Parts: sequence; C-alpha cells; structure tokens
Amino acid sequence: MSEQFLTVGLVSVSDRASAGVYEDKGIPSLKAWLDNVLLTPWQAVARIIPDEQLEIESTLRDLVDHEGCDLVLTTGGTGPALRDVTPEATLAVADKEMPGFGEQMRQISLNFVPTAILSRQVAVIRKQSLIINLPGQPKAIQETLEGLKDGDGKTVVPGIFAAVPYCLDLIGAPYIETNENIVKAFRPKSAIKPQT
Repeated sequence: MSEQFLTVGLVSVSDRASAGVYEDKGIPSLKAWLDNVLLTPWQAVARIIPDEQLEIESTLRDLVDHEGCDLVLTTGGTGPALRDVTPEATLAVADKEMPGFGEQMRQISLNFVPTAILSRQVAVIRKQSLIINLPGQPKAIQETLEGLKDGDGKTVVPGIFAAVPYCLDLIGAPYIETNENIVKAFRPKSAIKPQT
C-alpha cells in the first residue's frame, strides 16, 4: 500500500441491524460522504455489530491492530439507553482520549435538537489510529462531520472533519486531502504539503 492510501474502518453498532431486522443506513451514508469529501484514495473495512461492549471493543482492536485502519468511524450506541455502550467500549481500547471531538459534535447538534446533550460520543487514539463515535442518524452524521453552513454555503460552525487530517498527520497516519467545497481541512501552514 502506498503511503497516501487511507484505510477507514466503518462500524455500525445496532442490535437490530446486526440481526437483520432492518437495513443499516449508517455505513452506506458514511461511505457516500467519504467518497464525496476525500481526494485521497481510500478503502473501507465495514462491520455491523450488536450493542455488546466486549464485541465493540474486540471489533475496534481488530480494525486498528490487524486491519491497519488509520481512521475508524462508529455510528450508533452513544445515547443514555441501557444498551448504549459504544463510548465505554471506545474508551476501553484507547491510548489517548480526544475530548474536543465529542464536545464539538454536541455543540453542532444543539443547533438542531435540544436532546443533543444526551449524546455521549467520544474520540480516542489507539496506536496510529483515530477512532470517532458519530451519531446514529445519517442526517446528524453529515451535520457533525461538515458543520453548519449559512444560506450561501459558507461554513458558520466548523464540523469535526476539518480537524481530522491534521490529527492523522500528528499520529503518523497518511496525509489526506479533502474536497474543500465540502470540508476544508485545517492545517498550520508549516504542515501543508504542496500539491503534486
């Protein structure tokens, strides 16, 4: 694999989707969004699993330690319900916690629904991988990744993905570029590589 190739783990945490009761919408919407935003070649490693803490932990470890994922995005299992244990599983496999991601996701979502304060998304680093818990609904996933835009499409509140490329740089993952019409990646000038 070339240095510029990104491997992204996509994990949908849902008892019903994993049992085939309904079709998972989280992974398809994440794939479509990443296809639109990433200019860097990438591949997905997808998993649909139940709300079981040990299984979530095991899946996250496998995606980072064996599949070599540079970025892992989870969807689902971040509310206050008894079966919602994605944050606990994510923290259990962490080397470092990155609280700013969860804080910003809740801040963005509060512009749409007052129940955003019930969400418990976290982000962590394991080895050279960034793991982020996203909301469960495709619309909320897009809002938290892209941020808030005004009527002219100008970003009012940056989404969390603006910080992801530089975070990946800092932990030794591949250098990635984004479609600036969707998300402008923020890097200090000294960290920007000239385009080839």
